[in-house]
Amino acid sequence: MVQRLSALVMAPLVVGHLAVMIYAVRGGLSAAEILGRTQGSFGWAVFYGTFVLAVSVHAAIGLRVIIAETLNVKARLLDLMSWSIGLGLLALGLRAVFAVTGGAQ
Repeated sequence: MVQRLSALVMAPLVVGHLAVMIYAVRGGLSAAEILGRTQGSFGWAVFYGTFVLAVSVHAAIGLRVIIAETLNVKARLLDLMSWSIGLGLLALGLRAVFAVTGGAQ
């Protein structure tokens, strides 16, 4: 159920991200110009922070299922692996959001 809810959150965010990227590229914006527009933006920080959270949860659950079906891993180790993957993705993603938005205030 949680994976489905995370997919529900991710779907409009993916569409929004793709729309903004297509608009930016077609508008001829460079990576530097895009980053210049996102620096200090609370809105972009919330948008991508939510995206990162949803992706981290969704991916960790999906990989948990794949690991459980592929490897003969005990439940305790499977829990540890899933949490590690989810928290690792969350940390890396939030670090990127912070870098792109400049720690929006």
